[in-house]
Amino acid sequence: ATHMLQFKSGSDVALLNSIMHVIVAEKLYNTEYIKDHTLGFEELKEHLKSFQPEKMEKISGINPSIIKEVARIFATTKKGIIFWGMGISQHVHGTDNARCLISLALMTGNVGRQGTGLHPLRGQNNVQGASDAGLIPMMYPDYQLVEKDNNKEFYEKFWDTELDPNNGLTVVEIMDAIHNNEVKGMYILGENPAMSDPDLNHARSALQKLQHLVVQDIFLTETSTYADVILPASAWPEKNGTVTNTNRQVQMGRKAIDAPGEAREDWWITNEIGKRLGLEWNYKHPKDIFNEMSKAMPSLKNITWDRLDKEGSVTYPCNSPDSKGEEIVFGDSFPTPDGRGKFVSANVTSPDEMPNQSFPMILTTGRQLEHWHTGAMTRKASNLNAIEPEASASL
Repeated sequence: ATHMLQFKSGSDVALLNSIMHVIVAEKLYNTEYIKDHTLGFEELKEHLKSFQPEKMEKISGINPSIIKEVARIFATTKKGIIFWGMGISQHVHGTDNARCLISLALMTGNVGRQGTGLHPLRGQNNVQGASDAGLIPMMYPDYQLVEKDNNKEFYEKFWDTELDPNNGLTVVEIMDAIHNNEVKGMYILGENPAMSDPDLNHARSALQKLQHLVVQDIFLTETSTYADVILPASAWPEKNGTVTNTNRQVQMGRKAIDAPGEAREDWWITNEIGKRLGLEWNYKHPKDIFNEMSKAMPSLKNITWDRLDKEGSVTYPCNSPDSKGEEIVFGDSFPTPDGRGKFVSANVTSPDEMPNQSFPMILTTGRQLEHWHTGAMTRKASNLNAIEPEASASL
């Protein structure tokens, strides 16, 4: 990197707004792109007037001259890509962080062309695929909002069942709901909230309070110690199915070995539970599930199981049965009612806990090369465990 901005923890919005302030003040923005493809720029310009780099230095800790230099470089480059990871999204102001990055890309015209765009780096190989399929509390498949009546009507007709009109809960909200006696039972697949929740004592007491907990995983985890029933799932090489990465590539995964003992593929376990609950589920193979997804998700148009089995991977959107898929999206328009990308202003919001005289330090977590997340899998690897046998804190 030519520049590394080591700003104060939690000051993302202050830093990004100050960068955009420079671009607007020096008129380095892409006037033509903004006019043809966006909405709300005048409101954003007005909002950014109070985010001078000199003023924001007190919050971000970055010298104004550096902010101005970085702003000029990014605004005048011919091709600019913004990559980001969990450090952007996992904040109380994570949505505003992403909005600022989107606005930065829009105002400089770095969207919809080769070598440009916004590229979130996902945590696992199928985070994108899970999100596409609707594993977000307020979304149906393909990011259709739950609270929109026409979406609810479509999926009720598609699945021939009545659906809850309200948004679901996030993992953190679920733990609160258990303590409030609103959630009495849970079915947890491949997740370890007894280790990953931000407030472990709060989460563990919630799991202990449940009337019934089912955990489905490939190893016994800390969460499974609270379970009434543990279902043995299958690992990645032990099952067939697709994953979708952040590059929009739908990829086929093929079974290489049989699962040990009574372990079964995840879809099979869930399918059998559904049948025992009286649901008329007749899925015989992951192919059947993918075919249903294709009917419910326009993003998978022209991508079939047979084609993936033959070609290995296909990128969406795909405009024809023999096309490799679109490498670039949003070149002409955005998936919004008017086809335009919207600028959304963001204000500075402090983290919930700020350093003070009694607690002057900041605790921040990061990745570890040898272990992954809660270590449910990697701590079963003796070589990795020998290198990093225990967690550590650096001061």
